[in-house]
Amino acid sequence: MKNPILMAVLSAALFGAATPASKLLLGAFPPFQLAGLLYLGAALGVMPLLLGSRGIKNIKAPWSLENENRWRLLGAIGSGGVLGPVFLLLGLQLASAASVSLWLNLELVATAVLGYFLFQDQLGRYGWIGVSGTVFAASLLSWGEGTAGVQAGLLVALACIAWGFDNHWTALIDGITPAESTFWKGLVAGTVNLSLGIAVQPYGGSLVVTLAGLGVGVLSYGASIVLYITSAQNLGATRSQLIFASAPFFGVAFSALAVKEAISPLQVVAVLVLIGSLAILFQDQHKHEHSHPTIAHEHLHRHDDSHHSHLHPGQPASLLHSHWHEHEAIAHAHAHLPDIHHRHQHN
Repeated sequence: MKNPILMAVLSAALFGAATPASKLLLGAFPPFQLAGLLYLGAALGVMPLLLGSRGIKNIKAPWSLENENRWRLLGAIGSGGVLGPVFLLLGLQLASAASVSLWLNLELVATAVLGYFLFQDQLGRYGWIGVSGTVFAASLLSWGEGTAGVQAGLLVALACIAWGFDNHWTALIDGITPAESTFWKGLVAGTVNLSLGIAVQPYGGSLVVTLAGLGVGVLSYGASIVLYITSAQNLGATRSQLIFASAPFFGVAFSALAVKEAISPLQVVAVLVLIGSLAILFQDQHKHEHSHPTIAHEHLHRHDDSHHSHLHPGQPASLLHSHWHEHEAIAHAHAHLPDIHHRHQHN
């Protein structure tokens, strides 16, 4: 898959399915234990990619990264892998899967606000209209479905803030592939959460529900995270998150199917508003003269842009791949997104 927009949509669908699935699994596991299984499943889910590309011995460790990228990865693990899922599952214990799915739209707001004020993630007029429209779509759903309790809402809001930080840190990491980043996030966060859960309460899950928890992690956290990171590194965290904001709508749909609930007309209207908001978002053009310093790093990239001119004989320019490469200093003007190469200052 080469299209970063489709990657973000598929990532959203997989993550949206995790909410009703996790609601069912919370009958067998406390939140910390389930969070541990989900993220260990994420690590298992990306293992075939790592074994097929580099082999287990060549997986890059966090401590081998440059200091700045190492702290970004550790921050993403702590906020997105430990705090985020635990807050979400605690909230999910107190509210329905559909209600919690709706609250997850707060992640969009958190990512956009954090991006604008802390991470040099620029949005123009159309971008903010897209943000507002997406939040309005979520509000329509919340109004039609009712809201979760105050305590559950606050817990989910904390999860969304944690994931907002995670979204920006993961979008800025280079020197490590999306699969490697997901593997370390899953392994470390999964081990920490599961250990804390077992320390508080003995593990009582059967083999079947344990495998179910790992399976949800493989798809909804492993595959979803890899797709999201790849998208964010090409589109920027805020734009990827605006597309990922469709995850709650997938969550509502999957929840409705699981409990045989009908989709209301208001939900259909909200989805149409979301689609329109995303269309407006990608009309946002950000173009000006800017410069790039000489830099050497590793990240997923392709050769049909204006920043990767090194050659690979016989390889199509549109092929996504990752390796260590250098960039010469350059100054130019073109329309660009806040991707890994465009986090410059704006006056």
